[in-house]
Amino acid sequence: MPRRPRLHIAGYPHHLVQRGHNRAACFFGEEDYQTYRHWLGEALAKTGAALHAYVLMTNHVHLLITPQAAEDIPQLVMAIGRRYVQTINKTYRRTGTLWDSRYKSSLIQTETYLLRCQRYIELNPVRADMVRDPGEYPWSSYRANGLGASDPLLSPHALYRELGASPDARQAAYRELFRTELDEAALAELRLAIQQSQPIGNERFLQHIEQMTGQRREARPCGRPRLEPDGPTVLTGQMELGL
Repeated sequence: MPRRPRLHIAGYPHHLVQRGHNRAACFFGEEDYQTYRHWLGEALAKTGAALHAYVLMTNHVHLLITPQAAEDIPQLVMAIGRRYVQTINKTYRRTGTLWDSRYKSSLIQTETYLLRCQRYIELNPVRADMVRDPGEYPWSSYRANGLGASDPLLSPHALYRELGASPDARQAAYRELFRTELDEAALAELRLAIQQSQPIGNERFLQHIEQMTGQRREARPCGRPRLEPDGPTVLTGQMELGL
């Protein structure tokens, strides 16, 4: 079965997931997380992409990014991967790959799913039973988004800024969102979209994407037939890649 090509569109938030090769660890010590953050910052500055949320787990990472250009996403992933792996291999005297060969990418409908996706990302350590509260985990964006800690990597999305008229008000409103966990239906929907590298949004959003790309792009449970086969499409401000 052919791989599903990823969909990248300038100006839209994208949920990215990259896993360690064979789901093995990609961070081995505290300094490795710092190293990844350094190269992530370099890649963000080079591409001009805006990072809204992230979490660095032991064997995978989640990023929520809005690119200025469609090419920003693959360029950013490749830049981080190359420089980070070089550093890790030199530090631990290892060779070979560190990451799984394909990262996952899901286009996000802003109004309904952006803050939901941020919660999904920042609650990863809680769901993994690593911490009881997201603020206890040092390698995510929650301390900045929810508690006001400084994080130069982040560029808050306009929807986040609309949560309050001041930083304190925004952070309080954001923390309020975390008083309840995401329900199973919401988790399943986000997971299906990222697993299939498909957009997530309501019917109107999916129709809009179809008009832009000429293809129906929709996450579907296994066993349901697709309306049309995937194929490479390149439009202005958009890129589909099968890297």
